[in-house]
Amino acid sequence: MIVVMRPGATREQIAQVRHAVEEHGLDAFVSEGEERTVIGVVGTDLEQVAHLGTLEGVEQVVRITQPYKLASVEHHHERTRVRVGDVSVGNGGGLVMMAGPCAVESRDQLLQTAHWVQREGARILRGGAFKPRSSPYSFQGLGMPALELLSEARAETGLPVVSEVVDASQVQAFDEHVDLLQVGARNMHNFVLLRAVGQSRKPALLKRGLSATIDEWLLAAEYVLSSGNPNVILCERGIRTFETATRNTLDLSAVPVLRGQTHLPIVVDPSHGTGQRSLVGPMALGAAAVGADGLLIEVHPDPPNAKSDGDQSLSFAEFGDLMDELRRLQFVRDGTHAEAAQPAPANSGGRDLTALREQIDGLDERLAALLQERAILALQVQRIRGLDSHGHDVARERELLERAARGEAGPLTPEELTTVFSAVVRVSRAAQRRQASTGVANGIEGRA
Repeated sequence: MIVVMRPGATREQIAQVRHAVEEHGLDAFVSEGEERTVIGVVGTDLEQVAHLGTLEGVEQVVRITQPYKLASVEHHHERTRVRVGDVSVGNGGGLVMMAGPCAVESRDQLLQTAHWVQREGARILRGGAFKPRSSPYSFQGLGMPALELLSEARAETGLPVVSEVVDASQVQAFDEHVDLLQVGARNMHNFVLLRAVGQSRKPALLKRGLSATIDEWLLAAEYVLSSGNPNVILCERGIRTFETATRNTLDLSAVPVLRGQTHLPIVVDPSHGTGQRSLVGPMALGAAAVGADGLLIEVHPDPPNAKSDGDQSLSFAEFGDLMDELRRLQFVRDGTHAEAAQPAPANSGGRDLTALREQIDGLDERLAALLQERAILALQVQRIRGLDSHGHDVARERELLERAARGEAGPLTPEELTTVFSAVVRVSRAAQRRQASTGVANGIEGRA
């Protein structure tokens, strides 16, 4: 049951409704929005408080049909924004990247990764201290020493920390070292743990169970919410299906479905969802496109030698490429930059950031002019060869690319130079095809 208060309802009127609920042995959860206050009523035999609609300040009483009450959009019409340290997740707060190693293996590994993901734009550091694994012989994590290392990484980088709590007895220790308590997929139905997390003062990240329906997932969130913790983030991490091509089946459709059913923020974990490094980037972009509030990505300095889930962990370079793509997507979708421009370095030796960017702009203008000039020459080659010729000389193209790879030494590798010149050749070929198709069309019209 949801009690919707009138706009401008006084605190005394809200308190009166709450008292009427609690005196019948029911629970009242007050949610204050910008315009009005909503009170969720949870318990058995709600007929005892059927009279709430007659109390002063009450606009209407709504019966909730879903089995989950506090997680429903009826209880909280505005989307919830959860604070993790100084980072906001949900309700238009932008796409929040949570990144780091699957498991904390050493101090150097964690700090190196923390600094890198922060550099690339991650807002929250992830790292497993305790790792519940299918095999008892797999690496189970460093345990409590890992929590202390996560605290050190937080102090050094300023990044809030998320880590998985696996037992109710650990919650107090996690409260000291961790900013966001993660409940893993295997523990989604561990109701003792859910209630313990619900009594914590820290927000919770609740992963979807391996075979859980969305309703079951939201009911698990209800355990945390009804225990007094209103700050719950849902995490889609893939479900078990008959498909074996990926580790799990990442259900991106769950994101828009949840947005219609709950006010809670939703993040996606494409690392566990796919189990394959090559699929993490595409599925992360897909999650951002369908409206996820955040992403949970595994990053490791040396994935092939990771003690846990190396096959699905991104290298530093791969994570940087993904962040670039996400910034491009955000700019196209929202017309905004992913992050504010950074100030120029204090000691720039007379060549400050503005001057360097002006030089780059000048080079870009020259490059654009040179590319147009090159395309004009390519079109002349097409005319000489004849419009009926496809004009694609594979040997000539290979020669061009090999010469580009032998260019002067610099920060770009031969492979990167080859990639750039391959793109130049492709767009030149596109211009030649347009010229040929126009010429053919004109020829047909002339014959007609």
